[in-house]
Amino acid sequence: MCLGALAALGQQKPEHKSAHQNASLQFLVMNEGGKKPVRNAEIVLHSLDKQGRQKQESLELKTHEDGRASINGVPYGGVRVQVIAPGFRTYGQDFTISEPTHEIVIKLQRPTDQFSIYK
Repeated sequence: MCLGALAALGQQKPEHKSAHQNASLQFLVMNEGGKKPVRNAEIVLHSLDKQGRQKQESLELKTHEDGRASINGVPYGGVRVQVIAPGFRTYGQDFTISEPTHEIVIKLQRPTDQFSIYK
């Protein structure tokens, strides 16, 4: 990239710059105790609008044997992360992406027993 282009990037206003930037996200999915990685967990990313509502488009990833997954090119702004894995409770949380790289560590919980008066 030439120096003129770098100088032009430095002069842009932050709100204009963030509207066009993309980030790299790295995920680490572990069990609740944080001792074992969860492989083949499905990570679903949903873009959020400015009011925090989920948009139609989504991206899906699967974790590797080490519990890690990554994706590049995620636009700055709100993103809803959902993680689904057999034998664990579904995880969901909203994040604001505002930096070029983010590492998100997710600790999945085992399901709890359901209580019923009919047992």
